[in-house]
Amino acid sequence: MGQRPLILVTNDDGITAPGIKHLIRSVKDFGDLLIVAPDKPQSGMGHAITVNIPLYLNTSDYYPGHEAYSCSGTPVDCVKLAMHILKGRKPDLVVSGINHGSNASTNVLYSGTMSAAVEGCLDGIPSIGFSLLDFSHEANFEGAVVAVKTIVKNALEKKIPNDVCLNVNIPKVPAKELMGYRVCRQARAFWADGFEERETPFGRKYYWLTGEFENYDTEEDTDIWALRNNYVSVVPTQFDMTSHQTISEIKNWEI
Repeated sequence: MGQRPLILVTNDDGITAPGIKHLIRSVKDFGDLLIVAPDKPQSGMGHAITVNIPLYLNTSDYYPGHEAYSCSGTPVDCVKLAMHILKGRKPDLVVSGINHGSNASTNVLYSGTMSAAVEGCLDGIPSIGFSLLDFSHEANFEGAVVAVKTIVKNALEKKIPNDVCLNVNIPKVPAKELMGYRVCRQARAFWADGFEERETPFGRKYYWLTGEFENYDTEEDTDIWALRNNYVSVVPTQFDMTSHQTISEIKNWEI
């Protein structure tokens, strides 16, 4: 028998979050697990890394039978420290999540869950971020577990192309109501930001970020459409942010 695949598991909601528990349950039969996750919630951190304060890494007995660590830093720090722990051995797969809440459309830009997957991709490792469209601590993850098992099985058998990771979002419906899977593009949708002004008991003003997510994309080939119609959305995502089609146009500038 060959060596079992090594799967790195991380998230941005913290090592004790329900989502990562269900992710571990979903992937444990596919290989050996190394779990490195933040010691506290790190949502909205994007691709942040810790550079000005020390990083702490502690062994965790929260998941008996698996090698697990909690990290004081960001999701990207977790992936970087995992590679340090492994001393040059690359995982066969990085899985991040299962996030509490959507990372569809431009949410991917802010997502710690997806940034961990992108970091794995930067290291040349097939990587997937999973998100469930339910913020509740008591969310039903059974549909997400089905989706994770399906996507991971295919990723290990058929491989993800180089320099690409997958952004997988699962609608908030029971497993039996999932319509299937849609490989699609990121919708053109944005946050209409607002700030609520408040005041401390000592009279100092502070601001609380608010806003509504507005979709400007009505096509049926987007992740937003898929999720609204109870499909699991699968968006191939890349770290190369170059607008290749614009290069020739900018070259005509007088610069």
